[in-house]
Amino acid sequence: MQKTAATLAELDTPCLVLDAARMRRNIARLKARLAPFGVRLRPHLKTPKCIEVARELMETPQGPATVSTLKEAEQFAAAGVKDILYAVCIAPHKLARAGRLRAAGVDLTLVVDSVPAAQAVAAHARATRDRIPALLQIASDGHRSGVRPADDLLVEIGRALQDGAELRGVMTHAGASYDLHGAAALAEIAEQERRAAVSSAERLRAAGLPCPVVSVGSTPTAHFARDLSGVSEVRAGVFVFFDLVQAGIGVCTPDDVALSVLASVIGHQKEKGWIITDAGWMAMSRDRGTAKQAVDQGYGMVCDAEGRPYADLIVADANQEHGVLALRRGSRAALPDLPVGALVRILPNHACATGAQHERYHVLDGGSNPVAEWRRFSGW
Repeated sequence: MQKTAATLAELDTPCLVLDAARMRRNIARLKARLAPFGVRLRPHLKTPKCIEVARELMETPQGPATVSTLKEAEQFAAAGVKDILYAVCIAPHKLARAGRLRAAGVDLTLVVDSVPAAQAVAAHARATRDRIPALLQIASDGHRSGVRPADDLLVEIGRALQDGAELRGVMTHAGASYDLHGAAALAEIAEQERRAAVSSAERLRAAGLPCPVVSVGSTPTAHFARDLSGVSEVRAGVFVFFDLVQAGIGVCTPDDVALSVLASVIGHQKEKGWIITDAGWMAMSRDRGTAKQAVDQGYGMVCDAEGRPYADLIVADANQEHGVLALRRGSRAALPDLPVGALVRILPNHACATGAQHERYHVLDGGSNPVAEWRRFSGW
């Protein structure tokens, strides 16, 4: 690893900056909120993809943890994490790879939402004499994968799993929460998520099937749930950094966003009111998640090098390596005087997508100078 830069000005741009003080505040906030409910936090590590951040998030160095790729599971397992949920429905050809992790002592739990997938897991379990645990994914809002709580498939899938593997419980994710705004709406969908998971668990138990784990969660519902009765664990991920989509939903404010992209001003188009930087969509990602929200942040909100937002200045457009800074349409703010070479920090729409564009975090901890570099990993 190269030597940590003494100041932001010594860093090559564009690069990824992590405000560790904000990150720790975000972690403490969610843990404090969940504590009265008596549920376990199983943080989703797909956002950071980083060992150092994972250790800040997890209850113990061994977990529990959630991942979205087997590459993540392998990387975190190599760092000593033993309790891992792979929270994407398993493809049968990946079972051998998952089995190698389990053979190495990792309690890796899989996810299924169909009879063929359950049968494949059970067959592999019988063949390897490893009673592979799996959760049955529930569709709590029709957002993507999962079985509806009232569907007869629920019990059929559970029985197929038990024929060699282990039905460990149910899980769901209220992805539709990202399309909502405000405490009342988010509390309502959190309750919808809870009811779907708990009622599914009750149906499985009534059919004589085990269901010790009832796993729910997304960053919005984790922060606004009013009742978690019947739930054993909550999963959330992007809360560790937050982003502008979460701010637009009303889960946080821009002052909570711990991740930013450091960029350099490389030119101007004064007649157009543009400031050009070296952080295009390759640095920010193509994610335009705020476009459908009340306030469109373009490709990101622009701050000074200390992390203080400029009034109404956004990345209004982006090419591969060029970011176009401009005032939000209709703004009466003054375009800041940013000469060539000036540094800006850009808050991302989607922390997961922006993070995925970079190999490392340049870590700040209560100040404006880097104190460490933390490696990220990528791939599947």
